[in-house]
Amino acid sequence: MRFSVVEAGYDRRQVDACLDELGLRLGRLAARAEGIAGVGREWDQIRSEALQLCDFLQRRTAPEPDPVRRPDADREAAELLTRARAELEAARAEARRLREEAYAEAVRARREFEAGLVARRRREAWVDELLTGVRAGRVPVDTPTAAAGVPSGGAGRPAAH
Repeated sequence: MRFSVVEAGYDRRQVDACLDELGLRLGRLAARAEGIAGVGREWDQIRSEALQLCDFLQRRTAPEPDPVRRPDADREAAELLTRARAELEAARAEARRLREEAYAEAVRARREFEAGLVARRRREAWVDELLTGVRAGRVPVDTPTAAAGVPSGGAGRPAAH
């Protein structure tokens, strides 16, 4: 967007609209950066959006063909550009930080999962070791069991009358 030159610099409404659009796009970029969790495609979209913002800013700072430029307008445009670049760099840094956090969290979760598997396998081996030493044999008659309450005829046989 090119700004119309007015008596005291650029048209304030146009500049404000440009800043609003830039703020909105940077906000969307920051929101998307917060949502990533190591997904490469999302990171590529964020990178693409950042490049579009850079192009957007470069188009805004192209020299204006209107010869009625004023030093105040140039200074104001330079300040806007500096702020926009700083916000873009902050958004990039935040996206980088979030990506690194998501990666570290994924690595931590994987290590915990693998440690849990190792512990499970150890318990399984221990139980197998315990069970190989157990021998099933007959229980002595005088041992109190649930079968002790069954009449002497034995379980499953009808009692003789």
